[in-house]
Amino acid sequence: MVNRVTIVGRNLQIEPLGMDRVWSFTGKLVIPMEHVLGATEDPGILDDAKGLRAPGLHVPGKWSGTFIQHGEKTFWNVVRPERPVVIQLEGERYSRLILGVKNPHELANLINAAIIGQ
Repeated sequence: MVNRVTIVGRNLQIEPLGMDRVWSFTGKLVIPMEHVLGATEDPGILDDAKGLRAPGLHVPGKWSGTFIQHGEKTFWNVVRPERPVVIQLEGERYSRLILGVKNPHELANLINAAIIGQ
């Protein structure tokens, strides 16, 4: 697990843990829940093209930071073989967040339930 993801009030908070804070150049992301479109568990996304790293870290099996592809910014913080959660956003700096977490299926369900409850 390289991230702590919580819902605090009406915000989704993402905190990279340990050295991932340095490698991702990110201490914390706070996203209003009304900008969250949904979340899914997607292990196949690890094989997709990531785009240009700007800034961040990419070593075999580890992606951390901002990646730009086709004009869209995505925040990655995941290590293979984790099963990442993909969080789709609108109206934010990033269009997607790809995160390694302890219980990806539970987190996706929690986020999607919070969206439905808005």
